[in-house]
Amino acid sequence: MCQHTPQCPQFSESDREAAHTVAAHPEQGWSLLCNGVIVFDDTGELLPDGRCIDPARPEPCHAAA
Repeated sequence: MCQHTPQCPQFSESDREAAHTVAAHPEQGWSLLCNGVIVFDDTGELLPDGRCIDPARPEPCHAAA
């Protein structure tokens, strides 16, 4: 799918978010990358094979007692 040189990372690679954006929809909160990954503003992802990657959530802060 990717026509860039060098090619962007495949959707199955850990650095898949480094692929180029081919369609951005900030008003809807998502972008399509050239490797077929849809990334959401909340850091969640939808992969071309149908798998979902949960959004990265920071660890909650615990107040010292």
